[in-house]
Amino acid sequence: MPELPEVETVRRELEPWLAGRRIVRARRGDAPPGPKYRDLERADGREILAVTRRGKFLVLPLDGGDELVIHLGMTGTLTPVPPADHLRVRVTLEGPAPNELHFRDPRRFGRFLVLRGGDRAALPTLAALGPEPTDPDTFTVAALRRGLRGRAPVKALLLSQRPVAGLGNIYVDEALWRARIHPETAARAVADARVRELHRAIVEVIADAIAHRGTTISDYRTVSGGSGGFAGALMAYGRTGEPCARCGTPIARIVAAQRGTHFCPRCQRRRS
Repeated sequence: MPELPEVETVRRELEPWLAGRRIVRARRGDAPPGPKYRDLERADGREILAVTRRGKFLVLPLDGGDELVIHLGMTGTLTPVPPADHLRVRVTLEGPAPNELHFRDPRRFGRFLVLRGGDRAALPTLAALGPEPTDPDTFTVAALRRGLRGRAPVKALLLSQRPVAGLGNIYVDEALWRARIHPETAARAVADARVRELHRAIVEVIADAIAHRGTTISDYRTVSGGSGGFAGALMAYGRTGEPCARCGTPIARIVAAQRGTHFCPRCQRRRS
């Protein structure tokens, strides 16, 4: 699933193309009716004021007060080129070519809908997001410490999006490896010194991945059709059996928080 660095990369490609352009028509392609694609016709005739991001969501404010909200799901891509299959939404724009935005989503986990500005009732996950790891004013060590409470494993809490927005399986594994925290450690058992290390690790891994335009494992593509370049820099995720870059111990894989999870058994010993 595209995570924050991938969605931010898509946002940066979309912004100079879409901001200030008017939507002629927004409609479902071969997707069935349903809440994932609701009220698209409300975007007709509206100007796209900006292309912003919140966690893994793209939020495009429209004149008149509505917002076009997009979530790429597991396999969604946005492209000006008409796809051969799995076209879920087509947006036609005023002005010169490229003047169509296509949402391709083979597995149909994505969303592409219009909401009233600021109304998050239809998307409770968006409403409950924690601070952005790219915002030093809100994502502080203290904020992360407050978010890591209770008996839940630290990996499960980070995946919940409540302590910090935008992290998924790849970057949680990478941040925990950098901070030397076992993914099944109870959140409340993470020492304050380790919370500081985790905060720094999250900020750094997200910045590094954005600089590489994200990570392509299988489906993720940029708007221009390119791949993310961070896969070669991964230290834990997908490295099962390979030597840890710090200590040489083979990277292990377990299932934690219902996800395949990668860690170093020596560097990331479980504390509780």
